Amino acid sequence: MTTETKLDWVEEAWSKALEKTQYNSLRIGAEFPHASQGGKYILEEPGWWTAGFWPGQLWLLYNVSGDESLRAIAEQCEQRLDEVLNEYVRLDHDLGFMWTLTSVASYKLLANEHSKIRALKAANFLSARFNLKGNFIRAWNPWSNGDDNSGIAIIDCAMNMPLLFWATEVTGDPRYRHVAEAHMDTVVKHFVRPDGSVYHIVRFDSETGEFVEGIGGQGYDAGSAWSRGTAWAIYGLTLAYHHTGKIEYLHTAQKVAHFFLARLPEDYVPHWDFRAPEEARSFRDSSAGACAASGLLLLAEKVGSAEAAVYREPAIKILESLYRNYGTWGNNEEEGLILHGTSHYPAGQNIDVPLIYGDFFYVEGLARLKNNGPFYWE
Repeated sequence: MTTETKLDWVEEAWSKALEKTQYNSLRIGAEFPHASQGGKYILEEPGWWTAGFWPGQLWLLYNVSGDESLRAIAEQCEQRLDEVLNEYVRLDHDLGFMWTLTSVASYKLLANEHSKIRALKAANFLSARFNLKGNFIRAWNPWSNGDDNSGIAIIDCAMNMPLLFWATEVTGDPRYRHVAEAHMDTVVKHFVRPDGSVYHIVRFDSETGEFVEGIGGQGYDAGSAWSRGTAWAIYGLTLAYHHTGKIEYLHTAQKVAHFFLARLPEDYVPHWDFRAPEEARSFRDSSAGACAASGLLLLAEKVGSAEAAVYREPAIKILESLYRNYGTWGNNEEEGLILHGTSHYPAGQNIDVPLIYGDFFYVEGLARLKNNGPFYWE
């Protein structure tokens, strides 16, 4: 495949993603889609963790197309998130997902001072979840009376740390970066196993900070290898290296990437869990593939030129497979851009459906191939 052919494919894929998103925006508007059911995205409340991905996708596409209708919807989504930010009690570790892709995006693209203030508020709330004894950002709040989640941390939160790195960058206050680095040090130490596989959840003693156990979470079991968690780790560790230059983050990202790449099937789109038994492993997770692809493209930029192709070439193959084999182009009965995502297999939730974060990372991966930044995590 020549470079020219690759570029032709990417431009075609980008045009179809833009066209479909513009079409979807007529129904979705300033709402918060999560998973597609029966061809339509279920719209969640603004406090749901995926609330940033639809406006983040709109910002990516607006940045290249200049379509003001996409910008307007993204700004309306950001404004609607004020109710969540101001209520406070609904906030958890996913502040990064929510405000990096809305307020940080708006600030990077438009220098919007209101967006800057929103994102700094979110960064303060996120850093306040830091457990000093265990050096981790606490994940969820109690789901019901009597629950104790105070010692829980999850691999997804690696992707929330860019909000804190950004806060240090714009304020000059290193405390945000200190918290983010401490959390990522804990990811390296306690989440990533020697073979490069990753725990979804780790429980610490919230009083002493001691490691208690690794938990399967959205993976098959505690010893499994949930593919989207693996993707979170690849991307999150690479971003941590980008922001700090700390070589341990780069080497750990590479170790996780090699684990991921060695286990991809023929079409380059991962099964939902690399270690699930055969009878439970048939479902793919296109969102894990899309997220990993974008992270791998950044990783390729961070290593020497001799190694770059090790990560860039499979990332391109993942994205091309998503475009050719999983795309919904020409099907206006399906709002999702890419099929066959798996949200939470153990809970039986949103299995084999399009997921908004899969769509976002797919579009972001294409934007990386087109060199159309900025990218809001950076």
